[in-house]
Amino acid sequence: MRNEGLGSWPARRARKTPHRTALVHRSTAVTYAELHARVNRLAHSLRAAGIRRGDRVAYLGPNHPTYLETLFASGVLGAVFVPLNTRLAGPEIAYQLKDSGAKALIRASSHDALVDELRGTTDIRVHVTVGPEYENLLAAASEEPIDEPVTLDDVCIIMYTSGTTGRPKGAMLTHGNLTWNAFNVLVDQDLIADEVALVSAPLFHTAGLNMLTLPVLLKGGTCVLVEAFDPAGSFDLIARHRITFMFGVPAMFDQMARQPGWADADLSSLRMLSCGGSPVPTPLIEAYQARGLTFLQGYGMTEASPGVLFLDAEHAVSKAGSAGVPHFFSDVRVVRPDLTAAAPGEPGEILVRGPHVMPGYWGLPDESAAAFADGWFRTGDAARTDEDGYVTIVDRLKDMIISGGENVYPAEVEDILLAHPGIVEAAVIGVPDDKWGEVGRAVVVPREGAELDPDEVLASLAGRLAKYKIPKSVVVVDALPRTASGKLLKARVRKLHGAS
Repeated sequence: MRNEGLGSWPARRARKTPHRTALVHRSTAVTYAELHARVNRLAHSLRAAGIRRGDRVAYLGPNHPTYLETLFASGVLGAVFVPLNTRLAGPEIAYQLKDSGAKALIRASSHDALVDELRGTTDIRVHVTVGPEYENLLAAASEEPIDEPVTLDDVCIIMYTSGTTGRPKGAMLTHGNLTWNAFNVLVDQDLIADEVALVSAPLFHTAGLNMLTLPVLLKGGTCVLVEAFDPAGSFDLIARHRITFMFGVPAMFDQMARQPGWADADLSSLRMLSCGGSPVPTPLIEAYQARGLTFLQGYGMTEASPGVLFLDAEHAVSKAGSAGVPHFFSDVRVVRPDLTAAAPGEPGEILVRGPHVMPGYWGLPDESAAAFADGWFRTGDAARTDEDGYVTIVDRLKDMIISGGENVYPAEVEDILLAHPGIVEAAVIGVPDDKWGEVGRAVVVPREGAELDPDEVLASLAGRLAKYKIPKSVVVVDALPRTASGKLLKARVRKLHGAS
């Protein structure tokens, strides 16, 4: 087998554990042998349609077995997989299709109308709709292996960043990047072959795919795919499938904890709860610990495939609030603006290096070069380390507020706000101030049934934060804008609520 990349995974798994269940979706279960056969058939179909090494193959649709079949089939051919965010509008989808130069698009029927509007504006030559058309295509194709040489240095995926500022950039993730990231997960999270993962986080984002699904499939476990996260429905899925492992962003786990069935839900099968995307608020950690569950927290970004830091269960309490230490095959530095090492406790920028870090952005050589300093990827995130080397994320450098010459990191203030019994979500932004140049403004979402008094909210922070860190105003809103992966859209919050 000359394929070293992800495209070879179904074949390698099928020869070891052909009869074990790889994927479950609704009432359908797919074994590793069946996954291998279906991937080969799709690869033959795409090759017959003219798709070759290096061509881009896009997928648009919710979590579904065909998403993974398309990823692996692209890898079989040495083609490049382009996952598309189902939450995007037509022009945003069109931009990513054109920017990537995708030649094939496989999509769910729910997106037919949107795709039809885009015809003629992209280079798509091959259109396939999941359902009868897709199944007929596979039925007419061969199951014979395709022995295309693919190396770990070849690009596997172009995954577009969230685009919280400006145009999204396509992070080029190689087969090696994804493989080494999966190795990091297997080393640091003790996955077992009997793992049953609930995949409710979207596969078109790096965490749901690379921190959960791919490591479980590499190990030979089972992934239960659901189209969209449903907090109440998650309890039923966990009990029915005896789910052992799930990933979510804090907002997802918080929604589960606020369901009426939370206290009585059967969560006895769960071994691992992995959480990322943003720091886990202390009250949420406590709510899950009361149910005997501990979060495995981490920190990462698309450009690092995404795992960078990891906090294991052993230190989840003693180092609560920290994102942990570097993954096994990761190296991390926290540096000053001149790139010298920051002292313990001193905020600085996180730099990361390792075999899981992307080589650059698709079609953007200047931006790619600017993203690295002497071989280290510049994350743009601020953090500080303690004497033991544990790293605590402070905030995005660009989100930092400079008030009267003092640095205020919104994430620190937000964590204190979330301890307020009446607040369920919080975002702190900087607004212009004649005296201090900039001051904080808290934008908060009340818990159901709670009425928030802005003056009382501010008063609750006295004595818990330095005076210069306490926001000068509070805005109460129904919801905060977020990306499909649950990340807070700070730029949108500023636009909506940042007027002086």
